[in-house]
Amino acid sequence: MKIGLFFGSFNPIHVGHLIIANTMATTTDLDQVWFVVSPQNPFKKTKSLLHEFDRLDMVERAIADNSCLKATNIEFSMPKPSYTIDTLVRLGEKYPQHTFRLIMGEDNLEQFANWKNYDKILEYYGLEVYPRPRSTESPFKAHPNVRLVEAPLLDISATFIRDCIRKNRSIRYMVPEVVEEMITRKKFYV
Repeated sequence: MKIGLFFGSFNPIHVGHLIIANTMATTTDLDQVWFVVSPQNPFKKTKSLLHEFDRLDMVERAIADNSCLKATNIEFSMPKPSYTIDTLVRLGEKYPQHTFRLIMGEDNLEQFANWKNYDKILEYYGLEVYPRPRSTESPFKAHPNVRLVEAPLLDISATFIRDCIRKNRSIRYMVPEVVEEMITRKKFYV
């Protein structure tokens, strides 16, 4: 199968993530999209980061009814912070029958040259890129192994959702009901 890998902290997973993943799974030649729940992003601070198993649980609950979407904890046993190229290599070793492509927002192209072994990611895996608000032009868009995918332009952030929770505001419709219920029950982000 051709698998699109959607990396993120998913802190929490929200409808923007789900819409992009579903769009990738249903409008491209990808057979499935796997959410790669990252224990620690090398570019993000960890202060408000829920435990990785709680975030994985939220992702699994959010996608339980969609056979095109899957969650993986592949990075949980890897050195932290984990780097995308190392995860891609590990997945290739574990699942040699699949091919993998990296899904990313257009805004990430601006910093892509700062990623560890970004040239190897482009050469051996390639990118499925979805539009993001306030993205700037990037020379990577012209690369033959970068595909720009038509998808809704979404500006929903987990930071905004966490802020709403802290301010006791509704997050209804921003996250799936099962995720909202879990956040409320376990008092996440308060």
